[in-house]
Amino acid sequence: MKYTFKIFFFLVFFISTFGFAQSNKIITTKKEAEKKGIYAAPSVDKAIAYNEPLSKNQKKEIRDKEKKSKKIKAILNTKNAKDIIIDNEETDYVAEQLINNVIDNVGVDYSYGGTSKDGFDCSGLLYSTFKKFDIDIPRVSSSMADIGEKMSIDNAEKGDLIFFATAGGNRITHVGMITEVNGDEILFVHASTSAGVIVSSLSETYYQNTFVQINKIL
Repeated sequence: MKYTFKIFFFLVFFISTFGFAQSNKIITTKKEAEKKGIYAAPSVDKAIAYNEPLSKNQKKEIRDKEKKSKKIKAILNTKNAKDIIIDNEETDYVAEQLINNVIDNVGVDYSYGGTSKDGFDCSGLLYSTFKKFDIDIPRVSSSMADIGEKMSIDNAEKGDLIFFATAGGNRITHVGMITEVNGDEILFVHASTSAGVIVSSLSETYYQNTFVQINKIL
């Protein structure tokens, strides 16, 4: 009863605080991923994978996740459509999961306006990846560049978005996600018009010359 009251108080506080105000955060943590069924505790995963009988605790854990998932969905649905809410808790975990998901699309063809494995454009690739985690970001690269916090190259980290002006000038027309930072080299995954979804390096001359900015949204 005491635990239930705490959850109820948290939900009321969360909705009243973030439900109707615009924010620069995203509602996604390892705990919430568990609640939404995106991630499950290893012990449960292994038991299911090997068709082992679940213990009483594991069964209770699954039931609790299902109940909490419905409550979280209710909170997400109260958000302002323009809000992007990121919880600072365990952002490294979230970044890793986003990277794993986006890299899974390497080799998929480029398709203008595409948001599926039938074909992606650059912003469609990231939009659909974030969407898997119930994270709503703008659909086009130029609008994506307006969210989060601009970072210097020296402070770039995995999971950050990297933007380019590939049509000349400073107008952002291309976006990717940083997958690795090794010293001075920054690797990023993106949907290239010529090669589809690939991993490239900022050290390549073309990307050096068209680079505009890096944004941290996690």
